[in-house]
Amino acid sequence: MNEMLSPDDLDLQARARRFVDTELIPHEVEAEHNGGHLPAEVLDRHRRRADELGLLGISVPTAHGGPGYTTLQQVLVSEQIGRVTNTLGWVVTTPPRWLAGVATPTQLERWVLPTFRGARHECYAITEEGAGSDVDGIAATATKVDGGWVLRGEKWHVTSANLSDWCLFQAKLADGPDAGNHALFMLDLDTPGVRVVRTPAYAQVSAHEHPVLAFDDVAVGDDALVGTTGDGMRWTHEWFRYERLMIAARCCGAAERLIDETTAFAAQRETFGQPLLDHQAPAFMLADALTELWAARLMTYRTAAEMDTGADVKLQHAHCSMVKLFASEMANRVADRAVQIFGGRGSMRENVAERFYRELRVDRIWEGPSEIQRMIIADQLRKRGVGLSR
Repeated sequence: MNEMLSPDDLDLQARARRFVDTELIPHEVEAEHNGGHLPAEVLDRHRRRADELGLLGISVPTAHGGPGYTTLQQVLVSEQIGRVTNTLGWVVTTPPRWLAGVATPTQLERWVLPTFRGARHECYAITEEGAGSDVDGIAATATKVDGGWVLRGEKWHVTSANLSDWCLFQAKLADGPDAGNHALFMLDLDTPGVRVVRTPAYAQVSAHEHPVLAFDDVAVGDDALVGTTGDGMRWTHEWFRYERLMIAARCCGAAERLIDETTAFAAQRETFGQPLLDHQAPAFMLADALTELWAARLMTYRTAAEMDTGADVKLQHAHCSMVKLFASEMANRVADRAVQIFGGRGSMRENVAERFYRELRVDRIWEGPSEIQRMIIADQLRKRGVGLSR
């Protein structure tokens, strides 16, 4: 597969892998037993080292001080950070690149550029108790008033809100000519009226929490609106495409790590007088895992490359759904096989297979569950035919 990659691609991939292997993986078990948290000095070292290796703000264009990596290069980095558990890889940041092209000068100065530099951190307030996959089912509203807007609603699963200082809030317009359409807003999380309702515990152990946030008559200025009224879903789809592709990349990394660790264990663990790997059942499970990983990686790299060459946006949307569907379900199957091969050890939290078994499950849900991806793919199949797979 390396023939698809340039020398610069391979160098970046190697830097990311070295960072994960030497800086992050050694702290997985420590994070697992401490609620996902690491000492401040360790986190500071991780950030400094990531910066030195060109792994901060990997999505930021050169025009705004970033490395200007291609989509394929971002996939290569995301694949490597997928090899580590407890979201320790999220020290590698991916700010919303699309904001650079739509933000006003005021928004660039206040929110976007500081986020690109790592001085500020964003989160997304989109999902609600009654609106997950059906984003159009959100009940949050934005009401126009003199000089700005009033935002109301309650948002669930606001990932990384505890480590962020501003958010993108999605709402339906309450009135005006675009009433009922979606709009996105940027606002600081310390704005009066924003409060944490509760912080649920999740299966994965991570310092990045997913609280429920309430927005009680939150007043923002006109400069908080992203783009124009009614543009909200357009930018959400942009974010979905990117996140679905990067989830696929991280799933490939996780599967590779699991196959590596499980193969090494099966080669040295003896049962009935011979290595476990010499028994047909575990050997076949690992053979299937490796085959599926190869297919998922090919799909992921190909989709990233076509995004770099400006393929039709609807085609990109369908292919991002295809790779997210296939890679996330592949990684879950690999994790299940790994737990089985490790046996009792596979249920120990100190074991990488146990952690990935819990952590990878959500990849079949967030940014659109597998069922939604199938609906998107089937819709494009109806419109484009089997040419969609070429």
